[in-house]
Amino acid sequence: MPTSSASANDPAKPAAGGVQSLERAFDLLERMADAGGEVGLSELSATSGLPLPTIHRLMRTLVACGYVRQQPNRRYALGPRLIRLGESSARLLGTWARPYLARLVEETGETANMALLDGDEIVYVAQVPSKHSMRMFTEVGRRVLPHSTGVGKALLATVPDDEVRALLARTGMPAATEKTITTPDGFLAALAEVRRAGYAVDDNEQEIGVRCLAVSVPDSPTAAAISISGPAGRVTDAATEKIVPALRGIAAELSRALASTGA
Repeated sequence: MPTSSASANDPAKPAAGGVQSLERAFDLLERMADAGGEVGLSELSATSGLPLPTIHRLMRTLVACGYVRQQPNRRYALGPRLIRLGESSARLLGTWARPYLARLVEETGETANMALLDGDEIVYVAQVPSKHSMRMFTEVGRRVLPHSTGVGKALLATVPDDEVRALLARTGMPAATEKTITTPDGFLAALAEVRRAGYAVDDNEQEIGVRCLAVSVPDSPTAAAISISGPAGRVTDAATEKIVPALRGIAAELSRALASTGA
């Protein structure tokens, strides 16, 4: 996730009208997230350009508020109080994205979804159902492993292969159907195809009879993807040629909207 804070460019200068200590604190939280959630003060000083006493003062405040905790090894980790903020933010993001998904349903005729990568899992945060009598439903809040989903492929296609292998080793690759990819090499080959084509396909891999097309939302502040899903008899290769441009267009609009709101 790219760091958007003003202090990432010049730690001495807050944005116009900003509060420098707040900007620095949020910048440090983002840098901790980029580093995997746990860092030492020297690492934060090296990446942020801030002096150690300043970082120590800010971290002490964040620890007191519960947003950061200090480990027994003296390193700092993101704190549990951030979980509630993240869950609320994800729900609001899903609500806010629904009008865009509704337009995607209008343009494609199929059910539209939005999903995030939360740790090692995919979580669905929004859905607008198709108007067809035969349509796909995914419960908002549902969590699935990424290897058998279109949104999972779209999101992991932006992640280095060694990190993907590590994730797959943690989650395993259980087969949801006989079409599910169940080997790391097979999944990495599928991700290479996603990068080449610019979109991901779940072809009966999560549920027999269902196809899903997905793209990531570029430059999203948190890893996000949108998708359409429908019966394989409707989401054909011919339909894919019309659906993918609509997916890309809505994803680009979402990206611009997120940037304009500072999300």
